[in-house]
Amino acid sequence: MTLQEVLKSVDNLSIADQVLLLEQLKKRFAQKNINNTNQENFWEMTLRSREQMEREEIVFTDEDFANLRDRSPGREVDF
Repeated sequence: MTLQEVLKSVDNLSIADQVLLLEQLKKRFAQKNINNTNQENFWEMTLRSREQMEREEIVFTDEDFANLRDRSPGREVDF
């Protein structure tokens, strides 16, 4: 079901049912926000990634990044 179909279905509900639906959605989003606060932040994910790389003995060298840069002068500009 697409979002547009869902919205059309909501339009077909009574006002009381629409209010009830809205309250249920608010509860679900509030619960998801509570769950998201327990997730790792960027720094914790970075540290976990580094630990995993060490366990798997993954090593990056300068050669791995040698030809990543686009050395072209860029687009042509007309003045």
